[in-house]
Amino acid sequence: MNKTLFCILLYAILTSNQLQSQEARNVEKVWRINFLNPSGELESPTGNNSTFSTKLGVGFGGGYPELTYGGSGFIYIFAPFLDLQHKWYYNFEKREEKGKNTIGNSGNYFSLRLLTRGPSIEENVYRTSDFDFAIGPTWGIQRRYGKRFHLLFDIGAQYYFDTEGNGGILPITAQLNLGIDLGN
Repeated sequence: MNKTLFCILLYAILTSNQLQSQEARNVEKVWRINFLNPSGELESPTGNNSTFSTKLGVGFGGGYPELTYGGSGFIYIFAPFLDLQHKWYYNFEKREEKGKNTIGNSGNYFSLRLLTRGPSIEENVYRTSDFDFAIGPTWGIQRRYGKRFHLLFDIGAQYYFDTEGNGGILPITAQLNLGIDLGN
């Protein structure tokens, strides 16, 4: 449990100075509905080129090696999740100079991501705990196509752990989201 508390506190410290409301020049507040892992999302400005994204939903994922056992073949876990991600965009100006879209926070970013999953709805493995967490840096792209279609892809490394003190590192993990931006 100490690792859990430590990682949550570390994440809060790293993002706390950015969470204060500031006048945002390039980023905007966006509400989304995501489809691949069904969720609602709010992305809020935290600075001129940064946002804090909160997703809450029910999704599909694999098992972490040190946190699951049993099962064979294709391993899956279907569970509720909370996904927090602080994004720092770095290419808005370059996209605008080339006449490319920056609406809906369309740009490339670096982020710090914290993902937690709750008790499984369906799974084909046994989990060491009903709750697991993953935290790590990512690099990603986010785009809005047309008036509402949203695409997000990011890749990075994660340290994952559960409430029982088990944990490990995934050197490469990826996220893909497709959805609809609401409003604007």
